Amino acid sequence: MVAGAILGFVATTLYGAFSAGFCVIQSTRENLRATQILVQKMEAVRLFTWSQVADTNNYLKSTFTEPYDPLGVTNNTGGAQYKGYVTATVPATGELPEAYRTNMRTITVSLYWTNYIGTKPIVHQREMQTRVTRNGMQNYIWGAL
Repeated sequence: MVAGAILGFVATTLYGAFSAGFCVIQSTRENLRATQILVQKMEAVRLFTWSQVADTNNYLKSTFTEPYDPLGVTNNTGGAQYKGYVTATVPATGELPEAYRTNMRTITVSLYWTNYIGTKPIVHQREMQTRVTRNGMQNYIWGAL
């Protein structure tokens, strides 16, 4: 009887440990995918010309959705859907000299996704921010525009 109780306790504990381990691995995968999406958007912004940074209809779209599985191996039915928002703002007064402030934009990419533990939804959020200037790196790539 005692051996059966110990075996039941060990089995229950082992199941709990495996379950927690799988939850941690899935959460880590979702965080990694979120980081990949943010870096992808930031790398695209880094190569935009100044006029493309200002074009929110064709280049710097304000909202986007990305799947957890970008290759569609799971037919986009498994995993989280990532909802992203991109904002381009002029830096606040006092952060930069006034003559240069209008030649710079602060680009913020925010990403949200929801996963579930049982039936309880958990919303996650990540964000990256950078600055783009009119006379920045894109002039070396594309020439003065």
